[in-house]
Amino acid sequence: MSDPDADGLLAEQLLRLTRRLHRIQKRHLQEHALGITPAQSRLLRTLAHFGEPPRMADLAEALEVVPRAVTTLVDALEAGGAVRRAPDPANRRVIRVELTDEGHGALRRLRGARRDAAKEILAPLTPEQREALGGLLDTLVGTEPAQGARC
Repeated sequence: MSDPDADGLLAEQLLRLTRRLHRIQKRHLQEHALGITPAQSRLLRTLAHFGEPPRMADLAEALEVVPRAVTTLVDALEAGGAVRRAPDPANRRVIRVELTDEGHGALRRLRGARRDAAKEILAPLTPEQREALGGLLDTLVGTEPAQGARC
């Protein structure tokens, strides 16, 4: 049985780490002159994983946010030229969201910013500690280990 105080301390450490990661990632996004927020970055990465352009509702579900939040993100990304809305060919009332060439370029730059942020935050860890952390995080997140995806 675990100590509730120790569990509370671990939860607080995870929250502080999340905030730190967010700050570092935001700084690297700014350094790469992307003009993209972390939330917009997440939407672009999620969008890139769909086989065909998804509906706004599909994005909201994948991001686990309300549809209105996706609309706001898509509005900003569309204004910046990274995505475009397109009517579904099978149902003109359905709007799909697709990456533009600029969006694909932004994703490449985002990968660089994320890689730099990961290097910074993981710098104090040895390769063995990174591997152990990755396994622990996979367990907590409830995912299968990502082969070769460790930073």
